[in-house]
Amino acid sequence: MPATHHLLLCPSSAPIPLSLLGLEMSAAVGSFTALVPQPATRRRVAWATRCSVAGSVAAASPILKNLHLKCATPLPVLRHIADAMAADMRAGLAADGASDLKMILSYVDSLPTGNEKGLFYALDLGGTNFRVLRVQLGGKDNRVVDTEFEQVSIPQELMHGSTEELFDFIASGLARFVAKEGEKFRLPQGRKREIGFTFSFPVKQTSIDSGILIKWTKGFAVSGTAGKDVVACLNEALKRQGMDMRVSALVNDAVGTLAGARYWDDDVMVAVILGTGTNACYIEHMDAIPKLQDLTTGSGKTIINTEWGAFSTGLPLTEFDKDMDKESINPGEQIFEKTISGMYLGEIVRRVLLKMAEVSALFGDYVPDKLSVPFVLRTPDLCAMHQDDSEDLEAVDLILNDTVGVTRSSPDARKIVAEVCDTIVKRGGRLAGAGIVGILQKMEQDSKGLIFGKRTVVAMDGGLYEHYPQYRKYLKESVTELLGSEASKNVIIEHTKDGSGIGAALLAAINSKYSTEV
Repeated sequence: MPATHHLLLCPSSAPIPLSLLGLEMSAAVGSFTALVPQPATRRRVAWATRCSVAGSVAAASPILKNLHLKCATPLPVLRHIADAMAADMRAGLAADGASDLKMILSYVDSLPTGNEKGLFYALDLGGTNFRVLRVQLGGKDNRVVDTEFEQVSIPQELMHGSTEELFDFIASGLARFVAKEGEKFRLPQGRKREIGFTFSFPVKQTSIDSGILIKWTKGFAVSGTAGKDVVACLNEALKRQGMDMRVSALVNDAVGTLAGARYWDDDVMVAVILGTGTNACYIEHMDAIPKLQDLTTGSGKTIINTEWGAFSTGLPLTEFDKDMDKESINPGEQIFEKTISGMYLGEIVRRVLLKMAEVSALFGDYVPDKLSVPFVLRTPDLCAMHQDDSEDLEAVDLILNDTVGVTRSSPDARKIVAEVCDTIVKRGGRLAGAGIVGILQKMEQDSKGLIFGKRTVVAMDGGLYEHYPQYRKYLKESVTELLGSEASKNVIIEHTKDGSGIGAALLAAINSKYSTEV
């Protein structure tokens, strides 16, 4: 499979994708501005806001101590989170509206087998970029014969524009991509091109190829889409582009990732996305879904989309989380997502540093103006600072200068910044791990020992998980602590790079109107 993320590099050479948090791109697809400046390019900025309370760097220590306390995730807290996740899953399966977790039926009741053949497309919309992909499938013997993709950055104004504007932009990008289809991709004569549409926002699925948008998340606030069938929105935009394509499957990124990973490994039972936003899905028995007792599937199983970003029970929150939530476009919603996903980690750290700078001399006698700008500090910045193992934390100094205008910082101040990053990221990773264990616990209880007693794979995707080594480490440590050393040996947490794209194409193949002809 080809690489599908455009990368920035942390000082330690750990790659950071633009897709992790929508870093600005130029008009040319795939071009970007370097994240970490070289010393020669450091610029000095004006300091404007005087500290409300003068003091030394040490005056920030009480805030740091309180942050450690409020963000702590000892084993009893993790157990409570895992148990609450399992309980909320059951409540959401029992009745709509009975839980924070919507537990949405995906209408995917057949998973890839390797027999799939033909040319299929995938469109992946789930963050600050959208991706188009084509894949030639060759059946059991040849599997994925060839694949190509392109990634396009979505202009900020379209994320807050109209439905028609957003979908026209996406359809035009897809049209340009289809126009480049080469001879190595073969569409049988008389067939329409078919596409799997990965749409990674809360949708009330009504069939395998239709679904009503419940609400936008992850910083999107497009007007006029909520309550509409997103496949119809895409189809109308494709018609305006003069394109004759058929959407064969509508899935979210978690469902697509599970399908893509299952294509290669039959032990995959759960998929988790940790990138700009977050979500999880898993394979469920139909008879364990009370709210869908009248519905049957040929396999007796389906994939349930948990929409776990809305989980909120028992989370260890700080004043900084609560203030960020109040000022967000969706206050009171997506609390788990706001605690563990790539879009928000940098913003939480910024708020902590702003408070510290206001009550101490963390960055000298003044607070830089840019430190007051929401979301100016991004998760790739955190990762780059977190990798810095130099004696004087030089990368921390450079990033503080470039991103928030800190023209002078002492080694002690940089250590405090690094510790704040670690505290917020550690909490996020460990809570994500507890969420995974909650899903596995629910499955284990229902299957009476068939999950922890054998090899069970959790497929992971998303730039945050892939490119932030400390986050990944904290997540895995959390899972091991909760399950114990023996049971955790059977739970394989495995990165599935770009699984949602190939998974959507595979689901389009499974649900193709031509499938009986293959």
